[in-house]
Amino acid sequence: MIRSQILVSIFMVAAVVPLVSTAQEAPYAGLETRQIKALSPEQIAEYKQGHGMGLALAAELNGFPGPKHVLELSNELGLTSEQRRDVQDVYNGMHSTAVDLGEQIVEREAELDELFVDGDIDEQSLQSYLTELASLQGELRNAHLAAHLETKNLLTVDQVDSYNQMRGYQSQEHQHHPGNHGP
Repeated sequence: MIRSQILVSIFMVAAVVPLVSTAQEAPYAGLETRQIKALSPEQIAEYKQGHGMGLALAAELNGFPGPKHVLELSNELGLTSEQRRDVQDVYNGMHSTAVDLGEQIVEREAELDELFVDGDIDEQSLQSYLTELASLQGELRNAHLAAHLETKNLLTVDQVDSYNQMRGYQSQEHQHHPGNHGP
């Protein structure tokens, strides 16, 4: 009985080892079935919904609060009704732009993918698509970063400090420069 259990265990390990080895050798295996090969379904959804996707981390982690999170923390931050309205306006503008650009990025990625599927691509068309995609990505990142700039100017120094503490960031004291904040 013990001998047969050992043999079964050996056979199970022997069956799994090639699978692990194959997965390590082919890290993209399975991705060829995606709708757009270069984008996961989650990435497509993030683009189409106008989410930040970490595009504004340079601002967020250096003391420039994001409008979405400021609105989520509006009570804790003690925003005035005017601040709340102004931050909402910043968010609405950023979000509208981000959704539009995100949809354009997904469309261009789908077109690029289709060109490769059809084998109907050359270096000139590749360069054209990549230049357009890079431009759209830059515009999207700018929309998110600019919203952080605008939001910081609507808050007091104490509100920015509180925001950073609530978000779990280390002290941003070195970020306080005259003229960086609104009210």
